[in-house]
Amino acid sequence: MRKHGRLILFTLSTWLSVQGAGAAAVVHHTVRPQPATGKTGSGVAKNATQTISPTGVARHDLESHTTESMVVHTNVSSATGVTNSTPGGGLMPPQTVAKSRSGITRDFIAKQSPTSNPVAMIANLPGVVYSGNDPLGTNDDQQGLSVRGLDQTEIGYLYEGIPAAAPVYLLPYTSSTADNENIQSITLTQGSPDITSPLYNAVGGELSETLRDPSHKFGGLANFSYGSFSLKREFIRMDTGEIGHTGIRGFLSFSARTADEWRGVGQTRRYHVDGKFVKEWGEGNKASFILSYNDPRQYYLRAPTKAQWNQYGVNFNYADKFTKGSSNYYKLQENLHRSLILGAPVNLSLGHGLTLNTTPYFTYATGYDNGGTTLSREGSYYGNQPAGTLQNTGAVGNSSFSAISIDRYDLYYSGLNTTLSWQKGNNILAVGYWYSYFDQSEPSLYEALGPDGQVSSMYGKWAIKTQDGSLLSQYNIHLIQQTNSLFINDTYKAFNDRLTLTAGFKETMVTRQVTQNIPGANYRNGQSDAAPLPQVAISYKITPHDQIYVNGTTSFRLPASIMSYVDRYSVSTGRQTRSHTINPKSEYAIGEEIGYRHTGLVSVALALFNYNFTNRQINTTTYASGTPVTESINGGGQTARGAQIEIGLRPWHHFSPYVSAQYLHATTDNNLQVGNDYIRSAGKIAVKSPKVTVAVGLSYDDGSLFGAFNMNYVSKQYSTFMDDESIPSFETFNLNFGYRFHNYMYLKHPQIQLNLMNIGNNGFLSGVSGLSTNAKATKGVYGSTIAGSSPTYFVGGGFAGVLSFTTGF
Repeated sequence: MRKHGRLILFTLSTWLSVQGAGAAAVVHHTVRPQPATGKTGSGVAKNATQTISPTGVARHDLESHTTESMVVHTNVSSATGVTNSTPGGGLMPPQTVAKSRSGITRDFIAKQSPTSNPVAMIANLPGVVYSGNDPLGTNDDQQGLSVRGLDQTEIGYLYEGIPAAAPVYLLPYTSSTADNENIQSITLTQGSPDITSPLYNAVGGELSETLRDPSHKFGGLANFSYGSFSLKREFIRMDTGEIGHTGIRGFLSFSARTADEWRGVGQTRRYHVDGKFVKEWGEGNKASFILSYNDPRQYYLRAPTKAQWNQYGVNFNYADKFTKGSSNYYKLQENLHRSLILGAPVNLSLGHGLTLNTTPYFTYATGYDNGGTTLSREGSYYGNQPAGTLQNTGAVGNSSFSAISIDRYDLYYSGLNTTLSWQKGNNILAVGYWYSYFDQSEPSLYEALGPDGQVSSMYGKWAIKTQDGSLLSQYNIHLIQQTNSLFINDTYKAFNDRLTLTAGFKETMVTRQVTQNIPGANYRNGQSDAAPLPQVAISYKITPHDQIYVNGTTSFRLPASIMSYVDRYSVSTGRQTRSHTINPKSEYAIGEEIGYRHTGLVSVALALFNYNFTNRQINTTTYASGTPVTESINGGGQTARGAQIEIGLRPWHHFSPYVSAQYLHATTDNNLQVGNDYIRSAGKIAVKSPKVTVAVGLSYDDGSLFGAFNMNYVSKQYSTFMDDESIPSFETFNLNFGYRFHNYMYLKHPQIQLNLMNIGNNGFLSGVSGLSTNAKATKGVYGSTIAGSSPTYFVGGGFAGVLSFTTGF
């Protein structure tokens, strides 16, 4: 009985850390013996407890213990949700799923800079490489993320069960979701998604973000932050408490942030709103409404080649003053991604072992990606046709003039993901269906600049026209995508739930229809693909604290670029610069894992993995008239094998250390075509796939004084398929510390916190922005000389500090 008591104590303390209780809690738990065959009217064993998993699938845990009572105390009273109960300082919450899974909780999230974003915050987890582009984490439009060598477009991103990355481009835009103060937990599943997840791109894993639930009592939280690069940020949240006697409770929050770009010039700003309303009734019934609105504006930072980095370092960027005839002016690099996310997850207990979980959602996004260019007044082209004398070009006389290239877009995507599960004895059968509709319009436009580089409208309101009145454009794309996905999954438990067997099958069907309305271009293109996605997993609890597992998974994705489907023509020459791909091949991955976990005072997680890819889709950044666009490269076959480890300590004398590491050996399996020849890439180390990554953390929290230190090491990464150029290894060091005060009048647990990022760094190459097949000229398989081209890189931020004042009320 003593062992079971310790196990339940540990489980309850973990639950409290996940719930983010703001104050010390006392939990009384009493279990009474019940007949083994006893059933309630709903078909669930008497005294069974029902909980909702992070994926929304209800599960039942049968209890058969004798009567006992216990008291559980959390260690910290805080306004920010810190409980100091998660191993590793919030970096290693216990996991039980039969696959590699890591996560972070409020114990870690609340102590990071309020400006940081979810991609930056998971940098310590095993296999993660974060390629930051600024130290504050504010410029999330230009950052890189990879897990086991697979980039962020191959990692499914869920926000409260809603697919948050825009379909096709699949970039996460993590600042579009919740402010840090509202994030309850972030979970990373390395390697494959859950079969119930509404994702079709998650060959590299699944990143899932969960919002905090509203408080049962009226109150709120306020945060004020100031820091390097003229950072100013304000945040306020109001909890309604229970509204009347409806059982409904909710919160709304607003934040505003401004900061200078850390290199170059320009000021970023962001306005953000989060909201969540919850209604719970009966046993296991819950309905939520979620909303997030984001309005950011920022400037692109210039990505250097290796030669430019060696010559200029962090000073390589766009000019702060306009020069007539030049397109290298920072105000021409403005970008915006305004978005609204709405979702309404519902979990229902239908009785007789049946549960229904459904999530309808709708997302709208609009924005622009701009860049500078030079146009000819008389010699420009519209598609492959001469444009004649251009209109709306400002002053006449010069044959060429400076202009801004505008890439506008409007995205609408909605969907419904539904799972029906049935528990009968030790077996749970689940079936589900996901439907998604996506509509994207993306025209390119041009607008003449004023004499001092002024832009009249970043949306192209006064766009340049051709002689016959058509809008001058390099591309004018409209895409519609529909996704249908069906799945069935069965889980069986035996030997008192020690053995768990899971088998599932998912069929995902994606159809894309694309039109390109430019003279000379192929007008209609598209793709339809269906992929069978089986999964199997076995786990066994050797002891209540030790688990082993093995799994086999499959996943796929289509090219993550709208540009793969259309022709493009040079505005200056009328020549075709890109040909549309006919029925591009989808990436497909088969993976296997074997792992071991131990939970206790010291928690350990080990995993060995193997993946085989066909038609490996790799994203890169290219430029069209100075505007960055995403392209997809078919990298052929790839094999990846490796091992990862996590070790975390539950708070011990207020200290919680954490270590994670991964070894990865990923290779390209075949020669890649370049023009009419092939480069000799077979057997080369895969791009963006460092062999070794290590993270070390140490946190301290005695309830009043707290602090943490985190270090990351990433070994060198290749930026070409020929392995003839790479960036060196790098380390980052972050430090935070603060103090919580006693309640004072209406202020609850006020605190002061200082975050120091990139200690000792003045800038470094943190990741690959634009890939290249080969940086140096090389001889192809058929003997031709294939010219080299230079990759471009993200520049990791220099040192920065953020001072925050936070209080509940």
